[in-house]
Amino acid sequence: MRKTTAVTTTVSALCLTVLCGLGQAADLPQSLGKGEGRLDIIAWPGYIERGQSDKNYDWVTQFEKQTGCAVNVKTAATSDEMVSLMAKGGYDLVTASGDASLRLIFGKRVQPINTALIPNWKNIDPRLLNGAWYTVDGKTYGTPYQWGPNLLMYNTKTFPTPPDSWAVIFQQQNLPDGKSNQGRVQAYDGPIYIADAALFLKATQPQLGISDPYQLNEEQYQAALKLLRSQHALIHRYWHDTSVQMSDFKNEGVVASSAWPYQANALKGEGQPIATVFPKEGVTGWADTTMLHADAKHPSCAYQWMNWSLEPKVQGDVAAWFGSVPASPAGCKASALLGEKGCETNGFNQFDKIAFWKTPQAQGGKFVPYSRWTQDYIAIMGGR
Repeated sequence: MRKTTAVTTTVSALCLTVLCGLGQAADLPQSLGKGEGRLDIIAWPGYIERGQSDKNYDWVTQFEKQTGCAVNVKTAATSDEMVSLMAKGGYDLVTASGDASLRLIFGKRVQPINTALIPNWKNIDPRLLNGAWYTVDGKTYGTPYQWGPNLLMYNTKTFPTPPDSWAVIFQQQNLPDGKSNQGRVQAYDGPIYIADAALFLKATQPQLGISDPYQLNEEQYQAALKLLRSQHALIHRYWHDTSVQMSDFKNEGVVASSAWPYQANALKGEGQPIATVFPKEGVTGWADTTMLHADAKHPSCAYQWMNWSLEPKVQGDVAAWFGSVPASPAGCKASALLGEKGCETNGFNQFDKIAFWKTPQAQGGKFVPYSRWTQDYIAIMGGR
């Protein structure tokens, strides 16, 4: 899902459409002007729905009617794609995960926001306030949106008793059905997955002294790479497309993998023999933040969307569709689509067990920077 120097973003252009108060700091708007009529958002698939996939899931149409801001969505499949799109510009908002948010902040692609202009800020889960993946030197870079764990998803026919360890995907072994796990397990297609290996090593090789799976010294980092290289021979596919992973569990003989609640809920809804577990080593997870581009052309509409996104029913509906947990606890009770136990099912009570994604920071050479994570994980997926 942390601490470094301040980023100062001057948003004088913002004051042309968002009225800055007299005598106030020039880098934050103090009141909202009229909406600009348009809003361009980069989002994870399924995060911004207008009823086209399922008419019951629509939190865009009412917003457009109330504000006059026409919402345009560009979906991105990975955090790296989001960072690249924000660098090119032309967008107002992005729903960034913790492995992208600090890169956006320190790359000066996003600007701090004035939470006083977001009345629904009061709805945010206290556990998410001042999250280190979107708060830097006391400045707030966006509004929390949704969060969730990276679970161990497994086939209940293969595992009559739930597996209790990530070892079933990291170490070669025969599974309870007597067959090898080789070619039957998956790993996530993203450099941030190195943290999953580090979290496993934190529990199984305490002599390495890993305290934070995202801040690894050279010895700890090399141990994680060694584990991932040995895992490569076991991997059926490095996944990032949720629909492809679900198909692999149904049709390709895959029986265990890291996954989001979304895939597990969808597969169980189809009657598939699927369940999830929080392994004893713990889990990584994601807390996504709606962040404002440094050069946003439609800041008034963007602020109105950030406020709308924290409406309890919107929060609950998004969680129901995506399999995530609302950033607003009130969302757990505000959505008939989510149901009475939806938040519990998606991991609401497991917050303290999650090591949330964050961009690795070198901190003056003390830790391995994210640029190396990217290079080395690409090599690992290629068998090098």
